[in-house]
Amino acid sequence: MAAPNRADIVIYGCTSGGVIAAIEARRLGRSVLLVCREDYLGGMSTNGLGWSDTGNHRAIGGLSLEFYRKVKRYYDDPKMWVHAPRPVRAENFVDGEAMWQFEPRVGERIYEDWARATGVTIVRNQPLDRSRLGVQVANRRIVAFRSRTGQRFEGKVFIDATYEGDLMAGAGVRFAVGREANATYGETLNGVQLKNTTNHQFTIDIDPYRLAGDRSSGLLPRISAESPAPDGTADARIQAYTYRMCLTDVPANRVPFSRPQGYDAGQYALLKRYMDAGYRDFFRKFDRIPNGKTDTNNFGAFSFDNIGMNYRYPEGSDAERREIAREHRVYQQGLLWFMANDPGVPAETRAEMSKWGLCKDEFARNGHWPREMYVREARRMVSDFVMAEPHLRGTRPTPRPIGMGSYNMDSHNVQRIVDMHGFVRNEGNIEVSPGRAYPISYDAIVPRRSEVTNLLVPVALSASHIAYGSIRMEPVFMILGQSASVAASIAIDDRLPVQDIDYAKLRGQLIKEGQTLELAQ
Repeated sequence: MAAPNRADIVIYGCTSGGVIAAIEARRLGRSVLLVCREDYLGGMSTNGLGWSDTGNHRAIGGLSLEFYRKVKRYYDDPKMWVHAPRPVRAENFVDGEAMWQFEPRVGERIYEDWARATGVTIVRNQPLDRSRLGVQVANRRIVAFRSRTGQRFEGKVFIDATYEGDLMAGAGVRFAVGREANATYGETLNGVQLKNTTNHQFTIDIDPYRLAGDRSSGLLPRISAESPAPDGTADARIQAYTYRMCLTDVPANRVPFSRPQGYDAGQYALLKRYMDAGYRDFFRKFDRIPNGKTDTNNFGAFSFDNIGMNYRYPEGSDAERREIAREHRVYQQGLLWFMANDPGVPAETRAEMSKWGLCKDEFARNGHWPREMYVREARRMVSDFVMAEPHLRGTRPTPRPIGMGSYNMDSHNVQRIVDMHGFVRNEGNIEVSPGRAYPISYDAIVPRRSEVTNLLVPVALSASHIAYGSIRMEPVFMILGQSASVAASIAIDDRLPVQDIDYAKLRGQLIKEGQTLELAQ
């Protein structure tokens, strides 16, 4: 085995939260190792999610706000507008000294330059050894973890900044996958939510069977034969994943869509039947970002969300995860090809889709396709304190805040079923405002004392399914990553378990560094 890598703070996961945690650690004078599963920085912020889900901009402070200020400074240079002119006005575009939309390559450049300037040591292509020997724990402290390449990483405090919570799980920390019952945490929007699924829902009654009206013919692809449980009951299903595609309609920068290996037009038979019935609203979430590009997200009942095909991902082996990601890629690339080329698609829709393509100047080493699938939710830690809907709405107090969230309680669809009337319906999509910007507790990023005392989990944090649906935004992960590093530094200085640090000291340092911990509503 290779000689160990050592640092005060070891961060596994190069998501936006992990990068900001590493930058903050260096600002505090700590030695830090940022250990990446892949060879790039930024997670979803550099893999297509350039239309930032920000909520209330006033709730975003510290290094998270500084990232968006760096975005604005980059685009303030007229030379950076190569493929399209800078728009005079655009929703969610510029607010004061910050800019909230950016190209993936620009986000990546900012993270790389920032990490280099602050002296972050980055160790790339080091996926965690997820066997039972991958994480060494002694006396409720992580001693080290090792990667699949055999490298060993030792530290005083560890931060799990992965979307999946892999280091947390390897250390034996309790976690949840799926949806809790409403009764578990006194919620109204958790569990099965068929009645409340009104957005991204079928707007026309569509027969689900291969031969319309003939149950014996079987269901069309991508419809579950299972009957949904009663609303509000728990299940182990998770909201849909997708690739957030960076597309362009600028001919000089456009790479035409290609037919993926394994393409099967029959996988889109339900969408064809929907379009045959009159559906035409396919292009609503081709959200514009700079230089004639998009952050293309899911919209409607049958779109880029691959509903029901990710359930095994959170706890799946590395091989299972790769296969799920491959299937998602084939599904989305096939959908693009289908919409641009299949003779069964309305001519005007084919013509519109044919204007679009991938971007020559994005993800060049990956066929211009995002390198990372949007894992909207995987494992979530279960600590002594769980952020839940009442905390977001303000009907229960939130102790020891370290940052704020404000976005809708947002879950994408979880399953596609046949309803009691014999028509196709999606289930699980919720988009409800918490009604305010809300604090997020320090206690939600620390494990139970009986499990691990030197680990912080700012991404796969302790929250219910529906509360996590609001918290899980990239600006918030950056906020929590910074706060986690401040807490880690205090724990090292005072030689304390992360559960026992002086919150007054933590709060004072966060305020000094510009974190927003409360807002006048």
